[in-house]
Amino acid sequence: MGNPLFRTKNIDKILRDAETMEGDPHAGTGLKRVLTLKDLTFFGIAAIIGAGSFSSLGQACYNGGPGVVVLFIICAVACGFTALCYSEFASRIPVAGSAYTYAYASFGELFAWIIGWALIMEYSIGNIYVAFSWSDYFTLFMSRIGIHIPDFLTCSYMEAHGAVIANAGVSLSSLTSDTKELINAWNHAPVIGGLRIIFDMPALIICMLITTLVYVGVKESRNFSNVMVILKLCIIVLVIAVGAYYINPANWTPLNPAGVRSFMPNGFSGVMRAVSGVFFAYIGFDAISVMAEESKNPQRDLPRSMILSLVICTVVYILLTLVLTGVVSYEKFNNVGDPLAKIFEESNVGWMQFLVSMAAVIAMTSVLLVFQMGQPRIWMSMSRDGLLPPRFQKIHPKYQTPSFATIITGLVVGIPLLFTDKVFVLDFTSIATLFAFVLVCGGVLLIPRKEKVPGRFSIPYINGRIIFPAIVVTALIILILSNNNYVSSLFQITEDNASLNVSTIIFWIVMILIAIACLFNTWSLIPLLGLSSCLYLLTGMTGMNWAWFASWLVIGLIIYFLYGYRKSKLNV
Repeated sequence: MGNPLFRTKNIDKILRDAETMEGDPHAGTGLKRVLTLKDLTFFGIAAIIGAGSFSSLGQACYNGGPGVVVLFIICAVACGFTALCYSEFASRIPVAGSAYTYAYASFGELFAWIIGWALIMEYSIGNIYVAFSWSDYFTLFMSRIGIHIPDFLTCSYMEAHGAVIANAGVSLSSLTSDTKELINAWNHAPVIGGLRIIFDMPALIICMLITTLVYVGVKESRNFSNVMVILKLCIIVLVIAVGAYYINPANWTPLNPAGVRSFMPNGFSGVMRAVSGVFFAYIGFDAISVMAEESKNPQRDLPRSMILSLVICTVVYILLTLVLTGVVSYEKFNNVGDPLAKIFEESNVGWMQFLVSMAAVIAMTSVLLVFQMGQPRIWMSMSRDGLLPPRFQKIHPKYQTPSFATIITGLVVGIPLLFTDKVFVLDFTSIATLFAFVLVCGGVLLIPRKEKVPGRFSIPYINGRIIFPAIVVTALIILILSNNNYVSSLFQITEDNASLNVSTIIFWIVMILIAIACLFNTWSLIPLLGLSSCLYLLTGMTGMNWAWFASWLVIGLIIYFLYGYRKSKLNV
């Protein structure tokens, strides 16, 4: 008998359990199957085009310069391979649960729990960032129509306190408008019991409204999401068209520190520092797989919708990045939370600033909606397996939604809004998502291949036994020959590049080990490429990212051993 920590759940059993739940009188009547290919594709677009394009894209452009386009392409390729792996699992296991359920069927229970715990970061904690960004644009939109919300009700306590500490003794006239607003929030906030009352009221309100909408039903959420997707795509096309008129091609090759014009002014290491901001834009396609039990034809529509939404959004992001860095010098995007509005501010196009702020409110509302729908369904799947209390799988008898899990998700997003800030949660979310993607791609390698079934997706099989090791060896040779100092530079650890170099060394060690393992297996090439590309993106994470992620996993493991391990239905 194998180690109980790595006990896997048979795919047939997962499907039987889902069917049983639909007929369970204590769980309602099951989830409604109402989503079509169009609906699922729109959900993907709704989740992908949002805070990534309207907020985190600005800092990404600052870190990587115009060359951040290259990182978008790398991320798109990594996500493309990963989407094929998700599609393979989704066609076999068309139930709610996403990467958590897939890990249960391939790696076993312990890894399934780790993924489920990491997905809390992807959806719930990621939604904290989106809510903060939504609030920034909503506040801007309200100011455009003459309504001013007090500064102490439009930012987080941590942001205001941090701004006051960081700029102590600095003249206000030398600070940016955003920093002045944070300091003003601190100085003018009401004080009760010695505590300044500073919180992001619009972020809290939108969280409550979205939670209510998701609680009411998936059909209502679908209709609302589809309308918003159409509106924001129309406005984004307009942004690209109008912004293209103001492009200065010289901005695409700014001067680097050496005084030489370069598409990557901060080098490729600068591009890799933008991983958190860029990859955050792509995590939404994962949300599609969570809607499997509400899809009319999941085996056919889930894979197609993932690929469609990924392709559409990649094209949009590349065009947006080229417009942003073409209109305004990349250096002006440092700490800018509204980059699309920024380019029209620089160009004095007031009507477009107003339109962008309105589009951002629409775009990020749809992101909040999709993410807020995803988390409860993952918790529902974990509860079905006994890893969480039974209340998490409760289906509302009228609305046919996971009611209790939806309320808890609203609290998990809403409460931290009072004491965190968006800079922290951005990095926290991206590393968890990449970790989940790594396990999904690796999981496809572990499940047995199946025969093709008409109408169902099947990942193309290419034997990677020789091809993948050849790719790894060729890549290493090219890197070494193209840069004679490449290997030695990896071991020259400085304060600025320590995390990147250590991660890169570990990455190549892992790649070599996987290449050797390939020689003794008949693994498929596509999941191998997905696994390696996602692992490479992880090298862009900082040491602090890894420290926080490790702390989060430790907390999750404690909960697992105190409850999930003992209550697991595989114990029966």
